[in-house]
Amino acid sequence: MTSAGLHKRDMTSRERSRDRELVRITVIGIVFNIFLVIFKFLAGWFGRSAAMLADSVHSLSDFVTDVIVLVFIRLSSRPVDSTHAWGHGKFETMATLIVSVILLVVGVGILWHGGRSIIMVLRGGYIPRPGMIAFYAALVSLVSKEILFWMTREVGERTGSQVIIAAAWHHRSDALTSIGAAVGIGGAIFLGEKWRILDPIAAVLVSVVIFKIAIELSLGAVKELLEHSLPEQIEAEIMDIIHATPNVEEPHSLRTRRIGANNAIEIHICVNGDESVSYAHGVANMVEERLRERFGENTQVVVHIEPKGCEMNAQHP
Repeated sequence: MTSAGLHKRDMTSRERSRDRELVRITVIGIVFNIFLVIFKFLAGWFGRSAAMLADSVHSLSDFVTDVIVLVFIRLSSRPVDSTHAWGHGKFETMATLIVSVILLVVGVGILWHGGRSIIMVLRGGYIPRPGMIAFYAALVSLVSKEILFWMTREVGERTGSQVIIAAAWHHRSDALTSIGAAVGIGGAIFLGEKWRILDPIAAVLVSVVIFKIAIELSLGAVKELLEHSLPEQIEAEIMDIIHATPNVEEPHSLRTRRIGANNAIEIHICVNGDESVSYAHGVANMVEERLRERFGENTQVVVHIEPKGCEMNAQHP
């Protein structure tokens, strides 16, 4: 039995271009968040708005998230070495998990703060009237973070980077928090004291959305770290491609997984046992090329070659 397609390569120009794009959008997010943390903190302080001060803390968590993403992008972009034969793509998955945990923590903080304010009001407490600067800061944050969400998600989906998609949803969670802050602050300013409870109510609703996003991201990352197979429809497509490859017979024992932004595929195929080793090697290379043509040039493919009729006698997992 021979194995074709298991080889070590330096980063291609496409990989380097992908990494540059991921770093660029992350740096843009860092610059945005530095500005928003300072601006929203000052607006909350001088505008006497607890909601805006809490929102500035959320932006601070976004900043921390972007720094983590930037570090892990650098780690995951390292080429194959003696200790990581399959590359460093799992670092990107780990970063996605860390981002989702940060989102959960932020959601808990927002829920706690909003719930405590609601209870205080129901018990006859008083929420001070915020200043207009806090309302303007909420609008600026909403618009800028929504723009950043769309920019970041587009890059994440185009490059297949789950950690960048996770970072995008963290930006969206900040935008949603700003909506809650804008509604609460605006209601407190324009509708009177009895409507100031809108701020913590909106915050609680936003925290529920953040929880949903964080759980979805974390489940995906955990599945990848636990070597979960690719979705059934993807595996079916892989088998269709292999079946359609000339001179391939009885493909079986398919194994798949995700390594960062790339797929890893292992398959056993049978060829005519009367042909030469070079012939079998050429068939295996054709399988590799077709799979990489469909799923990307960085797809890691291992093709095990066996003589025709092997599937009936093989004892593979």
